[in-house]
Amino acid sequence: MVYNTFRTFLLLLLFCSGSLKPLAQDDQTRSVLKTIVIDAGHGGKDPGCHGASANEKNVCLSIALKLGKLIKAKYPDIKVVYTRDKDVFIELNERANIANRNNADLFICIHANSASPSAYGAETYVLGLHRTESQQKVAERENSTIYLEDDKGEKYKDFDMSPDAIIARQIQLSVFLDQSISFADKLQKEFNNIGRHNRGVKQAGFLVLYKTTMPSVLIETGFLTNPKEELFLADTTGQNKMANCMFNAFQKYKNELEGIEEVVDNNSVDNTINSVNSEELFSETNQETVIFRVQIETSESKVAFGSDKFKGLEIFEYFQDNLYKYTSGEFLNDYESASKYKTELKAMGFEHAFVVAFVNGERINLEKAIKLAKK
Repeated sequence: MVYNTFRTFLLLLLFCSGSLKPLAQDDQTRSVLKTIVIDAGHGGKDPGCHGASANEKNVCLSIALKLGKLIKAKYPDIKVVYTRDKDVFIELNERANIANRNNADLFICIHANSASPSAYGAETYVLGLHRTESQQKVAERENSTIYLEDDKGEKYKDFDMSPDAIIARQIQLSVFLDQSISFADKLQKEFNNIGRHNRGVKQAGFLVLYKTTMPSVLIETGFLTNPKEELFLADTTGQNKMANCMFNAFQKYKNELEGIEEVVDNNSVDNTINSVNSEELFSETNQETVIFRVQIETSESKVAFGSDKFKGLEIFEYFQDNLYKYTSGEFLNDYESASKYKTELKAMGFEHAFVVAFVNGERINLEKAIKLAKK
């Protein structure tokens, strides 16, 4: 209640001051997306993460250029700006500045992810507070680019990325945040449509998103540390498929903003790219993928992921029945491995550890989960 009142108050201040302006009546019938900034993550001396052979900077650039080409081909009146169109290093601060200077209507930041070899799928981030340690690590890894800058990140020394500062920024840009979430949701649905595992729309404190003043998303296209995903993302066909997904989501987002009920043909662009079968590569990663984890802690208040009580484990948080619940481990359709991990955690001192299961981010009955995982 207090949050909603404060949010409304800030919005009124912003509108009255002219910082945010509603569309004029005649503007609502015209295109509201005039400038798009596409940001290929990393570059130059910053290769990003990598797999056996593919580097994040190259994968991101290729997909970014393909997406921009698709937008220009369909919408020649839209200005497409790249933060980089070649293998050069661009500071994080400058990436956001490029979007702000060009008065961009949408900022699309493209990255690839890194984790254990078993991790897979695509996820899209908007600015916010991370809810799991893994989300925090993604933001920290992408933000660590600042230490490759000439001043070794000195310009960000006094930059406030505390939870309170991020919440305040979310409220300040709440109109844009709602649009960011809408676009992010459409992206994830498109990725799912080609057989990619949908890891969902998430929030984290990315510097590049914090500094932009328009709807902004950061896409983690997949895990280069997963051999299958690396094969897909490093291949031109896979990159085309991901760019097409982003373009389809962009069309739907554009039509939604402009009140156009245009049917987007998901198969209308580049139907000839079939040398790698995405559905075959990721047939096991459908919407019914069951994620087993081991719950080790329940609390009425939030517990820091770095708390000593977690003994250095990677922790995932979820909120249910007015309680914060903390789990460890991630086992895809593999109850037996989760059960073995539970035994290991009990030996570590987590006496009340037990297995829980999730589908599409929602906890489900364990018996039902085991049956689903066997299908």
